[in-house]
Amino acid sequence: MKKKIIFGSILFLIIDIITKIIIDNCLELAKSITIIKNFFYITKVYNYGASWNILSGYNILLIIITFLVLFILINYQKKFKDNIRNIIAFSILYGGIIGNLLNRIFLGYVIDFFDFYIFKYDYPIFNVADIGIVIGIFLVVIAIIKKEDNNEIGSSK
Repeated sequence: MKKKIIFGSILFLIIDIITKIIIDNCLELAKSITIIKNFFYITKVYNYGASWNILSGYNILLIIITFLVLFILINYQKKFKDNIRNIIAFSILYGGIIGNLLNRIFLGYVIDFFDFYIFKYDYPIFNVADIGIVIGIFLVVIAIIKKEDNNEIGSSK
C-alpha cells in the first residue's frame, strides 16, 4: 500500500477516534445537543449493527465482513492511478472502515452521533468514519467511471 494512503488513513482514523472519545465522554447515551433546531443534533447512540442497524447483534459477522472488505479493497486499490483524488478516496475509506472496526472489536458497538432530520425524517445517526466511507466510495466510483482502475498493478501514473 502506498505510504501516502497509509498516512492519510491514519490521520483520518485519528480524527474519527478523537471525535468518538469526545462524544462518549461528554454526552450521556441517547442525549442530544441541538445544533440547528428541527434539522441537526449531536445525539450519542451505540450502534450494534451496520447502517440502519442492519445485522444488529451480529458483531462477529460484521467484524469478519469488514476484514474481508479491507482485504479486497487493498488488493483492488493497487490497480488505481496514483492521483490526489484516489489517494484521498482510499485514505478516508480505509480510515473510516478501520475506525468503525476498532469500535466493534474493542467495544462491541460503534459510537454514532451526527443526527439529522431531513424533511421530517429522522435520518439514521452516523459518525466521522461513516462520512469517510461514503465519500471514499463515491470518489472510488468516480475513478471507476473515469477508467482509472484498469492500470497495470504497480503502475504509478
